[in-house]
Amino acid sequence: MYNTFLNNDFREKAKALVSQMTIEEAASQLRYDSPAIERLGIPSYNWWNEGLHGLARAGTATVFPQAIALAAMFDEKMLKEIADTVATEARAKYNESTRLEDRDLYKGITMWSPNINIFRDSRWGRGQETYGEDPFLTSRLGAAFIEGLQGDGRYMKVAACAKHFAVHSGPEASRHEFDAKATAKDLEETYLPAFKTAVTEAGVAGVMGAYNRVNGEPACAHSDLVEKRLREEWGFEGYFVSDFLALLDFHQGHKVTKDAVETAAMALKASCDVNAGIVYQEVMKAYEKGMVSEDDIRKAAVNAYTVRAALGMFSDDCEYDSLGLDDIDTDESAELAYRSGINSIVMLKNDGILPLDKNSVKKIGVIGPTATSLEVLNGNYNGTSSRYIHYLDGIRDAVNKDTKVYYSEGAHLFENKVQNLALDDDRLSEAEMVARNSDVVILCVGLDATIEGEQGDTGNAFAAGDKTSLFLPDSQRRLIERVVKTGAKIILVCNTGSAIDLSFEHENVNAILQCWYSGQAGGKALADIVFGDAVPSGKLPVTFYKNGTEPDINDYSMKGRTYRYLPVEPVYPFGYGLSYNKYSYKDLSVTSSGDNYVCHVTVQNNGSYAGDEIVEVYISNDPQEKLSNGKNDSVENLSYSLDADNQPRYSLCGFGRVSLGAGESRNVDITLGKTAFDTVLEDGRRVKLAGAYRIYVGGQQPDERSATLTGQGCLETVVNIER
Repeated sequence: MYNTFLNNDFREKAKALVSQMTIEEAASQLRYDSPAIERLGIPSYNWWNEGLHGLARAGTATVFPQAIALAAMFDEKMLKEIADTVATEARAKYNESTRLEDRDLYKGITMWSPNINIFRDSRWGRGQETYGEDPFLTSRLGAAFIEGLQGDGRYMKVAACAKHFAVHSGPEASRHEFDAKATAKDLEETYLPAFKTAVTEAGVAGVMGAYNRVNGEPACAHSDLVEKRLREEWGFEGYFVSDFLALLDFHQGHKVTKDAVETAAMALKASCDVNAGIVYQEVMKAYEKGMVSEDDIRKAAVNAYTVRAALGMFSDDCEYDSLGLDDIDTDESAELAYRSGINSIVMLKNDGILPLDKNSVKKIGVIGPTATSLEVLNGNYNGTSSRYIHYLDGIRDAVNKDTKVYYSEGAHLFENKVQNLALDDDRLSEAEMVARNSDVVILCVGLDATIEGEQGDTGNAFAAGDKTSLFLPDSQRRLIERVVKTGAKIILVCNTGSAIDLSFEHENVNAILQCWYSGQAGGKALADIVFGDAVPSGKLPVTFYKNGTEPDINDYSMKGRTYRYLPVEPVYPFGYGLSYNKYSYKDLSVTSSGDNYVCHVTVQNNGSYAGDEIVEVYISNDPQEKLSNGKNDSVENLSYSLDADNQPRYSLCGFGRVSLGAGESRNVDITLGKTAFDTVLEDGRRVKLAGAYRIYVGGQQPDERSATLTGQGCLETVVNIER
């Protein structure tokens, strides 16, 4: 991608522009709020814009389901289509705004998205922004989103930015002074693969550094991660930007420098090109003290201006200049938000109550604090839709005209009462009366971005945006218990951006739908699933743990975390999700051509609905299992020592979404990931070892809990890798 977008023509144009600047002017362009250089005809530009799941914080835009929900689709193609729509709306807003000389933040075309950090701890508030806990899934979805944003034209449509580099996933409260300790193995095996893919395959234009330190060094000026890995090994040629105000942490939180001048020098020397914040206002002082050179300043400015040139900012023939207001909030983008809303819903339980028959259900009770909430449609880093459909409206719009729909808020999201002057639990009796008078209850519970999210963002409650437990808030747990006691039939709708311990709910309700933060059409998507006008197909991109079973959130070791290293049974496993159909698998085989391996399998829809099945392929990379001929040497003939407790049980290495009519079967080919047969040694070396590798294929991972929940297992075969 760099050959297309950050090619020599754009770099030469950047060099020519920067060469005409004074050293002071060049230094000023390293700020995220870059001022105009009027004598050169260069307008001001603000680098900060967001496009996580729709153009954010700039007014009207299409609001898609939150990133974690989009991950549940396991669908690279649709995610790329969504990203392309985000890019279209960002370009259109940029064009219209600049015509009016509005060059404020959130109106540019450098998007600080996607977030490809690994969701290693389900308490982390910002986990909702990620594509889940698996490095392969995150790599593939991150690459698709980046490619969708940047486009395939002569110029970049918008510039994507992979964040937060690296080893960042909480805790939020201490991130400005926190030192994430990660082993060489965990870095190579878990924390870095998605970033490497973003750079080497997707050609991402930008990379954002994290707030924290990594093994003692600030992430925004890390000698190994930024200079050696990112720039030298991976060949990154784009711009590196600090997270907002992250450079202040160098001297205020991490205490690795004494003041802003030293910080500016340290970051600039370590290849941080653009500062989101105020520290680079001190770059000229660092220059005057001899702490940075003119070459350091101009090199960073050229990196930044190469991206701006690739975006067509200094040209009059950019193919995206014609986009405008008519390209924002369209019927087509609304339809895409609706379809992604359907595909992201994960059905966690169904005792047969779903789908509901509209003709037989005469009284429906819609209860819960998220039933009429727009916040659970938005998630964080969101835009503002003109077409919101919340759950109550979605249900009412879908039912027959003679069906009665009752409603009760039931409880506050997290406080003990709805009305300040009332007694505690002031809506529980109303919820009970609704439940007792309904044929079925749709019980809407969960969280929103006021509870879980980024530290300080909209004043997140509790632990700076992180969760303190995996249970729903007490107010909602009391509501659930009250409704359960009525004996009503209950369909639980859960809106969160993270895993919740739903053990009680699983045992006491009839069906559970995990709807995440479901986007502007969330209510219509839910209703269509509930009434069988659409079939659930989403799969969990994270493990739903039992409360209290996760390691300390400050511990960045992967031992005991995610499905790959989990020593205990979860409530719901990664990769799990039910359908109204049953799908069967047969005729599994794996073929190879050189280093490329392709899994072949026949999938059949044994149900009565047309629907999508997500085919999941896992590999058990335990190379110490003996081959029939007894060989068990490294392909490279390396001596090695593996810690059995620190090896993945198995890893996702391929996936694909297949659409099947009722009774239809299809042969499916899935190419395995390029690193599927790699083993990461304790010292971080990635090698291919001879041995027998088990390949598992099915609609789930090959664990006992998934088999128990679904009543079926995976097919498996063995691939032998020899010297």
